[in-house]
Amino acid sequence: MAGERRTGRWWHRIRLPVGVAAGTATAAVELVFLAVAAVALAGSALAPPAGRRAAGLTKRYAALLVRVERRRLTGLLAAGELPAPVGAATRRQVGYLAARLVPGVLGLLAYAVLGVGVVLAAIVLRAAVRGELTPLDALAQVAVGAVLLLLNVQAIVSVAALDIRLARRLLGPGSRAELAARVRELTTSRAGVIDAVDAERQRIERDLHDGLQQRLVALGMLLGRARRTRDADRSRALLAQAHEDVQRAVEELREVAWRVYPSALDGSDLGEVLAMVARRSEVPVRIRCELPVRPERQTETVLYFVACEALTNAAKHAAATVVTVEIGVREGMVRMRVHDDGVGGADPAGRGLSGLARRVAALDGRLRVTSPVGGPTTVLAELPCG
Repeated sequence: MAGERRTGRWWHRIRLPVGVAAGTATAAVELVFLAVAAVALAGSALAPPAGRRAAGLTKRYAALLVRVERRRLTGLLAAGELPAPVGAATRRQVGYLAARLVPGVLGLLAYAVLGVGVVLAAIVLRAAVRGELTPLDALAQVAVGAVLLLLNVQAIVSVAALDIRLARRLLGPGSRAELAARVRELTTSRAGVIDAVDAERQRIERDLHDGLQQRLVALGMLLGRARRTRDADRSRALLAQAHEDVQRAVEELREVAWRVYPSALDGSDLGEVLAMVARRSEVPVRIRCELPVRPERQTETVLYFVACEALTNAAKHAAATVVTVEIGVREGMVRMRVHDDGVGGADPAGRGLSGLARRVAALDGRLRVTSPVGGPTTVLAELPCG
């Protein structure tokens, strides 16, 4: 394991220059392909059957070369998220391969300059060993070489950035495809929100029917017994019990109302409201809220429901001893992380968590749940700052 980690660290350091060097080699292959394809298509213009065959081969090998470039950029350069394949037309693929000649040539120049620099460094080192250079001259040569090396490294990084930008620009979906994907995403999120609202309504109905309604029926029976009894002491005891039941019913009604909408957010921010929730929690809760600006109301509401659901799951199912809630802003997103030390095993596809995921997605956010068997459980919600 230690050897694998060391290998991974070394590969992380060298994969960018290796990727640029590989891109220079693939650019040479792509130049040959473009030249052969141009000659074949031009030569077969007078023979339609040969032209169709040449077009088919061009499409096939262009797609192959594009797949090679995608793998190189994703694996070697760690370019981040490249656009997903969208079934680009042959013309777009060939256009990308032609544009790739630019970073290929620039990469070749960068490595050629680096090779010349290595040769000159060897000559300077040889002269210094033989005593042909004074210490001042040697120091000046080292300084100049270091500056040129830094410029060369920056050139390689710039070539890699240009390569990545070309792939994202020319292989990504067009404006029409992006609009269609956005419409599909909004349609899916709208359907998800409707399902989540229906599930929440059913949950509230169960809470009212199975909890509050039963308590009120029992309260009515208790008051009826107190009304019929002729024993003053017995009547006072029944009324005292009825008073306690009324207080519990009010608490349950407040809990149901908060599940519909946390009215406390009208006068307090998210950190203060979650602090109130933490005081009622059966599990100790640590809260750290670092929001420089209060987010929009709908964002606060969704984060509130995510935190409450995570706290409920930690108390009822995870047997957790402590829950940590961290809220902050990172890369333009409001980020809330709820972590417990319970037994894990939470199902992201369950009714509660899946409903929360749909609510988060409706605001263009992300909800990730990590809960291996044996624990711990981490719920991460990220929403745009607005």
